[in-house]
Amino acid sequence: MHTPESLQHLLAPLFPGLLGMRIDEVGAERVKASLPVREGLCTVGGILHGGALMALADTLGAIGAFVNLPEGKRTTTIESSTKFVGAARAGTTVSAECVVLHRGRTTTVWQTSVYAEDGRLCAIVSQTQLTLDA
Repeated sequence: MHTPESLQHLLAPLFPGLLGMRIDEVGAERVKASLPVREGLCTVGGILHGGALMALADTLGAIGAFVNLPEGKRTTTIESSTKFVGAARAGTTVSAECVVLHRGRTTTVWQTSVYAEDGRLCAIVSQTQLTLDA
């Protein structure tokens, strides 16, 4: 069974660890995480960079697919679509919730909503994960 702690440990030396993501909840239907918005992740003006936001969402969709994989399988993102609707400022923390929308034989579709610290929606990201042989 995968726990937030075991996944945090797995991701620590990788890009999500470099970003500073914190995995808060993991389940078969939903994954939650948070990300401190530090200056190094921002654009001019102290706003969270869209690439950092997308990386957070992509990681959550991948985790959702990963924790649902059958033995001997792996996953990769094959499509992602982001709608930016708000901003998050440096010195705050964004939270993200990713839920499964579709479970197929070889693909799953995940949707991540990212929220600013005050609860305003920053973005919605939909992605498709492909299941492959390991």
